[in-house]
Amino acid sequence: MIEHSYQYEMAELDRVRCGPLGPHLDSFAHWLAAQGYSRLAATRKIRFVAHWSRWLDQRHIGLTHLNEQRIGDFLKRQRKHTRWHKHIRYTLIQFLQHLRRSKLIPDRPPPDTARPIDPLMRDYGRFLTQERGLSQTSLQTYLPVARHFLSEVLGAGALRLDKLGAADISRFILRATSTWSPKRVQLTTSVLRSLLGFLYQRGQLAAPLAGAVPTVATWRWSDLPRFLEPEQVHQLLENCDRSSQRGQRDYAVLLLLARLGLRAGEVAGLNLEDLDWHSGEVLIRGKGSREDRLPLPPDVGRALATYLRKARPPCSCRRVFLRTQAPRDGLSGSASISKIVGRALLRAHLDPTHKGAHLLRHSLATRMLRGGASLTQIGQVLRHQHAQTAEIYAKVDFAALRAVAQPWPGGAR
Repeated sequence: MIEHSYQYEMAELDRVRCGPLGPHLDSFAHWLAAQGYSRLAATRKIRFVAHWSRWLDQRHIGLTHLNEQRIGDFLKRQRKHTRWHKHIRYTLIQFLQHLRRSKLIPDRPPPDTARPIDPLMRDYGRFLTQERGLSQTSLQTYLPVARHFLSEVLGAGALRLDKLGAADISRFILRATSTWSPKRVQLTTSVLRSLLGFLYQRGQLAAPLAGAVPTVATWRWSDLPRFLEPEQVHQLLENCDRSSQRGQRDYAVLLLLARLGLRAGEVAGLNLEDLDWHSGEVLIRGKGSREDRLPLPPDVGRALATYLRKARPPCSCRRVFLRTQAPRDGLSGSASISKIVGRALLRAHLDPTHKGAHLLRHSLATRMLRGGASLTQIGQVLRHQHAQTAEIYAKVDFAALRAVAQPWPGGAR
């Protein structure tokens, strides 16, 4: 396999294959090709691993002693390649993962649990998933906030939860309000109430401090929902370059957002088995582990089929939407979907205040409302957990608002 990836004379291959890693370069080269790396990129990565292999051989370090620390030791001595350190480290970590997948070296040991906060975070994570039913995405939001709070308030030493008081909580929130956005502070207060309730339930707090978390002032009706007019949504879709692989992928993503009103994370999390072509439905895994089967509109189905048949690269990943660059893997999450929307807005010369994926969800709701749909129907289509969530769209029904508007006291001036 190296012969197809390595762009040097065959006589040099013996030098590439020397050292403890040499026998495993062929399988690594095969993996690189399967992940969509170009011949040039694969050649460079094989060269990095071969260099490391020779270094290991000189120090009589065998395969079973490889770990991330060995990579660090190697890079410290590669001063002449400083500008390549980031790429070398990434490649060598990829190679370690390849060896672990092949069961040639032990799995990476769990992270150091010497920090007192780590066992508590694991228990809190289990509580959130098993008792609260939070998704993995929500877990990635909650745990960093909880860890940041405990680390800042209690320090890095032993956890003295008995010392935690209402004043500590207030000071933490006040510091947060000076630098964070209102939405982030509001999220933080929600996490703190959850965390403090969990600690009290476990008997680690003497008092129910969840009630001491201050309420962050928010005005639910202060802003209009951001949305695009129907002709702007059409303009957004028409400016996708469907002659390219990326354009076909982005067009299918945008149609799912615009026609079904999906959330960004729901689109990123779609798997191939979620598409039921016989019934013309798609399985959506939403908030709170909720699952819904939605009908696929004909244009959405055609866009998905075109992407899957012509643009999606073959790989073992089960995600519907993949990266266009190696390694071939699913899109990283909501941020990747919002970036697709942002690029589409630039191509269409549209400059709304809000540029994330939720813009198209709001646009669908607004169009439905203007078409005569009730707020209950909108909530059902968007799969809101609470009926009142859709009430904000009443603010964009200007015709209905004019009908109930009262004259200004004292007459017009």
